[in-house]
Amino acid sequence: MTNFRLAIFISMVLTTACNPGNKPDGSIVISGELKQWHNVILTMEGPHAHEQDTLPNPFADYRMDVKFTHESGDPSYVVPGYFAADGNAAETSAESGNKWRVHLSPDKTGRWDFRVSFMLNGEITSWDGKSGSFQIEPSDKSGRDLRGKGRLQYTGERYLRFAGSGEYFLKAGADAPETLLACVDFDGTYAAREAGVTREGEAITANLKTWQPHERDWKTGDPAWQGGKGKGLVGAINYLSGKGCNAFSFLTYNAGGDGDNVWPHTSHDDKMHFDCSKLDQWGIIFNHGTAMGMYLHFKLQETENDDLNHENKEFTRQSLDGGDLGPQRMLYLRELIARFGHNLALNWNLGEENTQSTEQIRDMARFIRQTDPYGHNIVLHTYPNQHEQVYGPLLGDRTVLTGLSIQNSDVTTTHSEAVHWVTRSEDTGHPWVVAHDEPGNAATGTPPDPDYPGMKEAVQELARDNREIKLPRIDEIRSEVLWGNLMAGGAGVEYYFGYRLPQNDLNAEDWRSRDRTWDYSRIALAFFHDHGIPFWDMKNADALVGNDLHDNSVYCFAKRGEIYAVYLPAAGSAKLDLEGAEGRFNLRWYNPRTGGGLQVGSVEEVQGGSVAELGKPPRDLEEDWVVLVR
Repeated sequence: MTNFRLAIFISMVLTTACNPGNKPDGSIVISGELKQWHNVILTMEGPHAHEQDTLPNPFADYRMDVKFTHESGDPSYVVPGYFAADGNAAETSAESGNKWRVHLSPDKTGRWDFRVSFMLNGEITSWDGKSGSFQIEPSDKSGRDLRGKGRLQYTGERYLRFAGSGEYFLKAGADAPETLLACVDFDGTYAAREAGVTREGEAITANLKTWQPHERDWKTGDPAWQGGKGKGLVGAINYLSGKGCNAFSFLTYNAGGDGDNVWPHTSHDDKMHFDCSKLDQWGIIFNHGTAMGMYLHFKLQETENDDLNHENKEFTRQSLDGGDLGPQRMLYLRELIARFGHNLALNWNLGEENTQSTEQIRDMARFIRQTDPYGHNIVLHTYPNQHEQVYGPLLGDRTVLTGLSIQNSDVTTTHSEAVHWVTRSEDTGHPWVVAHDEPGNAATGTPPDPDYPGMKEAVQELARDNREIKLPRIDEIRSEVLWGNLMAGGAGVEYYFGYRLPQNDLNAEDWRSRDRTWDYSRIALAFFHDHGIPFWDMKNADALVGNDLHDNSVYCFAKRGEIYAVYLPAAGSAKLDLEGAEGRFNLRWYNPRTGGGLQVGSVEEVQGGSVAELGKPPRDLEEDWVVLVR
């Protein structure tokens, strides 16, 4: 008998020996892969319930928590549980059952002990106090699979770090479509609003997605459910991962929003009951993302923090307690944390284009911290013109944010914004992990590749439009967004798709539309990871190349006296101030368009103690280059 099966068998014997029969007597099964950082699942037979019950409500009235403690005494986690219907709802679409479930991603090998707390309206039940133990073996994963790296943690620095491997993390991936989860393959998923226009006059489509363009990327052995559902979205994650990207984002609640087609509840208007089978199916997607090396960007709400009253067609600010930390919002947050918090790399984004008050933001963040046993990154997104108003009051407050999810309306401001918030947060002693997750103007965002079908016609339509809409070139996105953020000391980027171009923020289901942008992202990440660049010890140093204003003329990122990366948006030369450095420095050039090895330019060495001429790149083309000086 393998160690895995033996561990499950022992646990079942321990928990059922004193409770024979088929009654919901608290019998416990431990399943999943019993390995370090993997998804270990505790399922208990508890009270029978239906997901729409009200007396009692299985989500609001019952409270299951499990305390897991490593045999050494550290760590110890109190992990929230949830009602799981029949325990196989992704396949059966069950709405009722007696299975209650908790997920653990264990930090250490060895024995883990557990004890169940199970309450009904604050009173102890007969299912309370069940206990047992199981053995965790080392992970067998490597490569992109995050289970070989461990949990991604905020450690009081500008970059997240994997607890297992010790690697620091830079991200690049997709911020669109925001309605990624509005997929026909998920149970109970429908568009509450027909295609039309937003309140701002923007054209929208409320159609659900199939992700059919990526079905060809699904591979034998990949997950699916109910006879092949989910293949398109699983394939999309495969594609993005295969391109070398490592992040994607999604709204988990947009009732009343632009798409009005994503919510975890049993219906659009019921905020107190959750769809067990839909959420199980979401979990399959998220678990696959973890296996494929993806950072999961949970956007917990969008600016439309309200619902459309379908009777009078008016918007009322009532959704999830009107922004307050009330029973609806707490239930929603707890359910997401219980079901998905075991994933190793994620952030909780308090809201896209957030309009809550500072106190509402603080209350929501503190509740997440109290509920999430793993301490995942908490970030906030807001409008481009409200950065100071929203972010400013939160600087230095360790109880709220660990990062920012920045939106701007002009790609040219990315570098200066990242420098600004990295520097200001560091100055408070509580550095933020600063990412740009919606760069570019609302209409175009990051455009598709120029040769993508429909782009020519879309560009012509933009040209005929009376509004002055700037269409950024993908070379500008690479230079000013991607490298602009990274060279500022930022944590990376996710690309927004706008609303005026093919495969836009609401209807995208073909990530191949931005194929070249994904390539440029992989090449940028490879520069830091493949060439031994200690970015976690480096800071923006634009002043050393004469760019005190942090514009887009030239960037410098440095660990002074040891290593300097100088980004030149256009081929040419630059001067690097090495007056405070000693010794000789080697110069090599990196091509951010094609990647590969470091190359020799016109100058191979410079002397510290002076302002050094960096020479010219290997090919004197009017394109961008990175000079590595160390």
